[in-house]
Amino acid sequence: MSDAALSAEQHRPAEPAVLDDVPGWFWDHDRHLFEWFLARQEKAGITGDLMEMGAYLGRSAIVIGGHLQPAETFTVCDLFDSDAPDDENAAEMDMSYRKTLTRSAFESNYLSFHKSLPEIIQAPTSTLAGGRVPAGAFRFIHIDASHLYEHVVGDLQVARVALEPQGVVVMDDYRSAHTPGVAAATWEAVFNHGLKPIVLTECKFYGTWGDPEPAQRDLLDRVGLAEGCHLSTESLNGQQVLRLGGGSEGIAPFRPSRHYDRLAAEAGRREVEEARREALRVQEEAADDLAVRRARAAERRRPTNVAKRVAGDLLPPVVTSAIRRARRG
Repeated sequence: MSDAALSAEQHRPAEPAVLDDVPGWFWDHDRHLFEWFLARQEKAGITGDLMEMGAYLGRSAIVIGGHLQPAETFTVCDLFDSDAPDDENAAEMDMSYRKTLTRSAFESNYLSFHKSLPEIIQAPTSTLAGGRVPAGAFRFIHIDASHLYEHVVGDLQVARVALEPQGVVVMDDYRSAHTPGVAAATWEAVFNHGLKPIVLTECKFYGTWGDPEPAQRDLLDRVGLAEGCHLSTESLNGQQVLRLGGGSEGIAPFRPSRHYDRLAAEAGRREVEEARREALRVQEEAADDLAVRRARAAERRRPTNVAKRVAGDLLPPVVTSAIRRARRG
């Protein structure tokens, strides 16, 4: 294998068997809520396109893509391995993503779970503004791109125009200590631009520019909600806000990838081979131990050693000591 081929092989993304094999930060509660909101829309006959701004290596995009209905489109916008539009954004990427984030890795992960790719826009999310995406055409938008305040404000403005009246927007990192720009932009949209919170998790904010109460009623009635999820109610400036926490009991795992059966079979063969090698090692150690014990026993049975032991047992100690001194001296 050439050096170039070896380098390409070393950097080839690992094939995921299950969703958790895809690198990223997307926890069970949020995966459950993504599927809850998307399935609720589908059951209600609501149609519309889907969008993700900032995809990293595809863990959340894979889940969103699983709810794509006929005649809908799924748009993913991310810089991937392109240059950032400004120095501040470049520094943010260099600190967190630059070494691992590539479009090819995203595509490989996504195609492990789906037959075709979403529509990919490899560019800053700012390119979505100014009519790039049709107004009122989207039912679900996940924003997880730049954490810089100015960029998040722009992403929210795009989402406000792009979402249909009852569409849902999800904000990642709305409360993390290292992303104050996301928090500032999110709550500014709530207090000044009509965004209404539906439910909050530890990591994500779920809201709408429509009426949040129907979704909140279904959540409080536990319609389709996993048994381990706990809800509490808060009041924020006269608006009801739900908080979701608890355990992950009842949250079904996401379906496995198309590689699952092969990877599981390969893992099974590796386990059998490792067990075989371990059994051989134990047998070899036992054989070595037996050989050592047999050698020691043979040594003890040598005539000179037998005579020494007999002399030691029969002669008085004074005589035995005198013999030993004579041999040394």
